[in-house]
Amino acid sequence: MDKARILIVDDEALIRELIKEYMGLEDFAVEEAANGREGLDLFLQNPYDLIILDAMMPVMDGWTLCREIRKTSRVPIIMLTARGEEYDKLLGFELGVDDYLTKPFSPKELLARSKAILRRATSYEPHRQAIFQGLKLDFDAHRVEVDGEAVALTPKEYDLISFLARNPNRVFSREQLLDSVWGYEYTGDTRTVDTHIKMLRERLGGYRKYIVTVWGTGYKFDTGGK
Repeated sequence: MDKARILIVDDEALIRELIKEYMGLEDFAVEEAANGREGLDLFLQNPYDLIILDAMMPVMDGWTLCREIRKTSRVPIIMLTARGEEYDKLLGFELGVDDYLTKPFSPKELLARSKAILRRATSYEPHRQAIFQGLKLDFDAHRVEVDGEAVALTPKEYDLISFLARNPNRVFSREQLLDSVWGYEYTGDTRTVDTHIKMLRERLGGYRKYIVTVWGTGYKFDTGGK
């Protein structure tokens, strides 16, 4: 199996070096960029399996770079930021960020999240579809349709509805969803799940009824649609 190719885009040389050192533990092929413009140039010239992206940078910030990448690619993106406000997380997830770490962060946790994302990105799914009235999920094409129209979901929103729909009528706690969908033992704020559920329901319109809140426990995909 070829080495996973990772692009680190951060204006702090020490941060890039730290990440590169830990990624080297897994023998990943790592390239670096010191600002968003350099990162975009490298992205346009080379294929990557994962991009680790700082939010605040000179020349071109991480938000702008993320928008540019998402115009043509669904390559997994982990966003790094010094801020921890809910608005920043919402913006990142709206732009299609797969994961989010607030600085200062644990390099071991970043490595664990990176490995989990790469495992999911390279795993094979047999072709399968699920249809619930006018809501259709195509697991092979990573496509969700509402009344025949494709719905634009972020990668993490797709992962979330896919996981719930594959396990219908089973209640999952926020911690279980973080572990199963995000792919690592999460020790931070479980409101990340609530944020994604809220955005996902907005995308599904009238079919939001399938994603049911079980008060005091978590969420489930209710095939009764009530």
